[in-house]
Amino acid sequence: MHNKQTNEESKKVALIIGAGDATGGAIAKRFAKGGYITCVTRRNIEKLDALISEIKTSGGIAYAYGSDARREEQVVALIEEIEQNIGAIDVLVFNIGANVPCSILEETARKYFKIWEMACFSAFLVGREVARKMVKRQRGTIIFTGATAGLRGSAYFAAFAGAKHALRALAQSMARELGPQNIHVAHVVIDGAIDTDFIESTFPEIYARKAQDGILSPDHIAENYWHIAQQPRDAWTHELDLRPWIEKW
Repeated sequence: MHNKQTNEESKKVALIIGAGDATGGAIAKRFAKGGYITCVTRRNIEKLDALISEIKTSGGIAYAYGSDARREEQVVALIEEIEQNIGAIDVLVFNIGANVPCSILEETARKYFKIWEMACFSAFLVGREVARKMVKRQRGTIIFTGATAGLRGSAYFAAFAGAKHALRALAQSMARELGPQNIHVAHVVIDGAIDTDFIESTFPEIYARKAQDGILSPDHIAENYWHIAQQPRDAWTHELDLRPWIEKW
């Protein structure tokens, strides 16, 4: 359990679910740079050590949590812990990925269900719990990380496309319900490869595009999330798509 410090009382809180080494971590660092207390989660809390250290070294405030967003009891406990001991969550970013290709002829029920749990069901659980808090305050921002698969289903991505389509529908429904209560819900379509160690090692021919600004920078993605969270309510963005200039669409 964390104890809220006096000098943190006036700071806003940003919760990043799925703060990985690339996009999620970059988003956390951007909000910390902007003065937010950043609360970051992964299933394995030890994997957050480097991110927490970097944020604190840069003068930010950050807390790490080991939590499985697919488990309702863990989600409820996480949100209560942050709200009670850190502060009111002003921004929620859902950034769990589940991009696992497979032929529909070989896909298993177990893996299909797990991908849906990760990319959609967990978003529902976290979004619901945070929205319940935000509605009482009549303010807040919720941002879901989407993908091209949420717009069209490509071959070998039936499970991922189904989950991301459902995530996009969830974001739309929440935006229409919660917008009139001053809660900004946005869905960001990430269309293209991201500058990660995985892309560099697995798809070197794609990673080579980095020299031409041909893959997405996590820091530049994070800057767009920051901008969405700062928008005045007379000009809210609901859906934003981000892609390198050379990406076909």
